[in-house]
Amino acid sequence: MRYISTRGGIAPVRFKDAVMMGLADDGGLLLPESIPAFSAEELESWRTLTYPQLAFNVISRFVDDIPAADLQALIERSYATFNHPEVTPVVQKDGVYILELFHGVTLAFKDVALQFLGNLFEYILHERNERLTIVGATSGDTGSAAIHGVRGKAGISIFILHPHGKTSPVQAQQMTSVLDENVHNIAADGTFDDCQDIVKELMGDLAFKQKYSLGAVNSINWARVLAQVVYYIYAWLRVAEKGQKVLFSVPTGNFGDIFAGYMAQKMGLPIEKLLLATNENNILTRFINQGDYSVGSVVQTLSPSMDIQVASNFERYLYYLFNQDGGRVSAAFTQLKTEGKISFSNEELQQVRQDFCSASVGREETLATIGRFKRETGYLLDPHTAVGVRAAQQLETGTTPVVCLATAHPAKFGDAVVEATGEPVPVPPAIAQLEGLPTRCVRMAADSEQVRNFIIATVG
Repeated sequence: MRYISTRGGIAPVRFKDAVMMGLADDGGLLLPESIPAFSAEELESWRTLTYPQLAFNVISRFVDDIPAADLQALIERSYATFNHPEVTPVVQKDGVYILELFHGVTLAFKDVALQFLGNLFEYILHERNERLTIVGATSGDTGSAAIHGVRGKAGISIFILHPHGKTSPVQAQQMTSVLDENVHNIAADGTFDDCQDIVKELMGDLAFKQKYSLGAVNSINWARVLAQVVYYIYAWLRVAEKGQKVLFSVPTGNFGDIFAGYMAQKMGLPIEKLLLATNENNILTRFINQGDYSVGSVVQTLSPSMDIQVASNFERYLYYLFNQDGGRVSAAFTQLKTEGKISFSNEELQQVRQDFCSASVGREETLATIGRFKRETGYLLDPHTAVGVRAAQQLETGTTPVVCLATAHPAKFGDAVVEATGEPVPVPPAIAQLEGLPTRCVRMAADSEQVRNFIIATVG
């Protein structure tokens, strides 16, 4: 299996090289040359597998340069850190299925991929006797999950940028209370999009990237998306009968989580529709429903992990929408940079609406959903998950099973949950133990040169 860029400007690379490259050297994102497919019969044969066993069966289709025994050991070690035996269990509440993705070390869905990616980095670096400087941007959950995935690991330094004051207090504390020598937090005076632009600029400077061995943990790294494909299949196996189609509702910011569902569908998973749920930062909803992909200003909301305008993984989807034409993808992002928008043909928009449906959920609806769901079911939703649940409730789904992705533990956003329910949120040990811990973080302008100089001074 080899990997190519969405912009068509690099020679194909093997899986391990794709992991270490992160962002493609031509500025695009990496994708497999071909998409492996599984049959309905094969899918049925996976019903009795544990989560790590299923993950091996799926991920191994995309990896041919790591021995099977080593890959299996990496996967098993990654999911041994989760506090639920099923890793990503499914519960049924109020007529919908909730896919709980928050049983990892930082109580967010990002752990599912980043525990695996951290172990993968360590394995490859040890094999090659190399070092890695990870540079990442976070709107809240990626940063802490990435930090906890690589803290203390030999040969790795990690620099995480987050928008100052725009994450939840728990998210900030989960990042900045990790004092391992290889961990460096940067609070940038700007938005997540500003942080993401800085990371892309640094990764796009090939001389700097090569000199300091830059790598990516954001979902621009293909291994992140690949690991997330697994839980769509795992959920389907628990809620659907053979061949039955399912609708997945996905709270969406950077498009990586829902793109993993799109890949699962292309591999053969019976998905009726992928529902892209946004908060007030609804560029993707406007695109799907109105054909308008134009960048606006980021609005701070109750669901900060979704406070994004320019979604990185959208480029991967466009590669397939544009019939795998790298030149067309490159031209689209040139237009976005110069005009603040991307234009699409009517035929392309028709295809988009076959692939996705979308709804935007605002602050009051989010709070009302959390409150009503708690009253009627006793189940607490975090604000991101509430956006996905409310979006699904607005659709006429008939008898199609609906699976809503629960992307974070409600205690990570306790203020919003208290506002919605009037009751304190039970605090799990992983959050309670943060109380009073010392923190370390550097605040600076959202300026790529300042970040570059900080990395140089720190790494040496």
